[in-house]
Amino acid sequence: MRRRRLLALLPAALAALPLGTRAAAAKDDKPFARHRLALQLSDRDPSKRAMILSVANKMLQVYGPDGIAVEVVAFGPGIDLLRAESPEREGVDSLISQGVVFDVCMNTVDTLERETGKPVALNRRAKPVAAGAARLLDLAERGYTIIRP
Repeated sequence: MRRRRLLALLPAALAALPLGTRAAAAKDDKPFARHRLALQLSDRDPSKRAMILSVANKMLQVYGPDGIAVEVVAFGPGIDLLRAESPEREGVDSLISQGVVFDVCMNTVDTLERETGKPVALNRRAKPVAAGAARLLDLAERGYTIIRP
């Protein structure tokens, strides 16, 4: 009896949610993750690239791959991490295989290609996003904690 009442109230409860919340929940790759972390990379500094990989790795160890959603957002000079010839390519690919998402800012890529006249070769496993800063804002609105090591 109690279950029927709850199920009857479910459509009304879902309708009361803001549209953005419902859309975000529908797009969530790890809906059962208790923790959500976005790592911002906007520097060319190799030590910061290493720190990003280290933090992502440690979070997977501490919370387990199903317990945390980790997304790395690279924009500006930070996209060097996601270039096809990046020295950190193996580490990036390993983390992607464990469920970490690596976003690459296409605004930065387009600007570089326009300025140099050459295509930017990227890691094919990186996820293109229109703008890195906008992606961080979207993730923050979806409950992610943003860290910039």
